[in-house]
Amino acid sequence: MAGSLALEAAVARDRRLVVSAILGLTALSWAYLVWMAGDMSGDMAGEMPGGTANGMTMPMAMGPAVWTPAYGAMMLIMWVVMMAGMMLPSAMPMILTFATIGRRRRDRGQPHVATAVFVGGYLIAWGGFSVAAVAAQWALEQAALLSPMMMSTSPVFGGLLLIAAGIYQFTPLKHACLRHCRSPFDFVLNRWRDGAAGALSMGVEHGLYCLGCCWVAMALLFVFGVMNLLWIAALAILVLLEKAVPGGHRIAQGAGIFMVAGGVWMLAS
Repeated sequence: MAGSLALEAAVARDRRLVVSAILGLTALSWAYLVWMAGDMSGDMAGEMPGGTANGMTMPMAMGPAVWTPAYGAMMLIMWVVMMAGMMLPSAMPMILTFATIGRRRRDRGQPHVATAVFVGGYLIAWGGFSVAAVAAQWALEQAALLSPMMMSTSPVFGGLLLIAAGIYQFTPLKHACLRHCRSPFDFVLNRWRDGAAGALSMGVEHGLYCLGCCWVAMALLFVFGVMNLLWIAALAILVLLEKAVPGGHRIAQGAGIFMVAGGVWMLAS
């Protein structure tokens, strides 16, 4: 009895540590995004004669960004930090499940791995998405489909992307990936692998399911602004609701209806 109580106390302590670490990383990510958004707005305002950073009173528009290796690296860091800030909170149930099982295995003398290894695999998957997002951002800027504020300049492009994102919310792939994201215990039960390499591959696999669930919604950042903090927060909340509250599949479909309606409105206007 005493041993069981000690184990449960250890599990609870580990869970508190994991939650604190995730919340800390999320807060640091958002602090960086807020700083970067303010820094970019200040730079743009300074480079536009007589203008402000909100795009309302600028008499002359900026030209496209010059894509040097340093600028590309900065954009990649921005995307990686943004994905961490948006996606880690919604992955917390899965991370906590992994940490709990790891603690129980440790107390039974079985092989165990630090939870950070699993989280590292999860971030690797979203890091791959970040690389693709930077490549897409470069291509869209070269095609003059993104403004210097990194938002769509074309109602047609924006409307079609919104409609595509809305339709994706109803696809079997979306809901298969969402089902895995909403069932952390089933994922661990059926896909557990021992060792650090196993934990890392589990993190990557779960990250890919998460990516399959949310990648099209993340692409909507190109419509409303890659550094639009309100839109980033709205997408992060949508992802969290889809994964963590009852009726997440219906929430996803409801969001899809709004996306399609917004895309149609954008095309019509």
